[in-house]
Amino acid sequence: MADNAQRVGVYPGTFDPITNGHLDIITRATRLVDRLIIGVAVNAGKGPLFSLEERVALTERAVAALGGPNGCVIEVRPFSHLLMHFAAECGASTIIRGLRAVSDFEYEFQMAGMNARVNPRIDTVFLMASERCQFISSRFVKEIGRLGGDITTFVPELVREALHTRFAEERAQGSTP
Repeated sequence: MADNAQRVGVYPGTFDPITNGHLDIITRATRLVDRLIIGVAVNAGKGPLFSLEERVALTERAVAALGGPNGCVIEVRPFSHLLMHFAAECGASTIIRGLRAVSDFEYEFQMAGMNARVNPRIDTVFLMASERCQFISSRFVKEIGRLGGDITTFVPELVREALHTRFAEERAQGSTP
């Protein structure tokens, strides 16, 4: 690699919503790359609570608070196609994935193998979740928040407020699952 070549990584996810666990991985990933692109996936199959535009906006606001640690440039971009095609479009050489548990590893290991077959020039790097973040998942955060539990230690304040507003809208419409 040339001295002036920039190391670009992609951290993909649905980010519905972005959590402190995601922010932990993002912060640590900034030590590995010069430019980190957070790819917010459409992933309609998961039935997201927030629209793609809302998830991109929440993620942009949440990472802005990180202040570009380690001189790494952080960007947030939506994508709706194959991850490896998105990564290649971004000029990435690395996919960043966070692991919380053994069950995550089994799925991620298979995905990394498939991705390597699609584009062997892009490596996958796994970062283990920090001890304080190992149990945080967007799904659990939404469930706890929807049922009135305290989610302040799991998400940034701006996300807590957005969830609170969304759940109030659901209750007003009588559409709480």
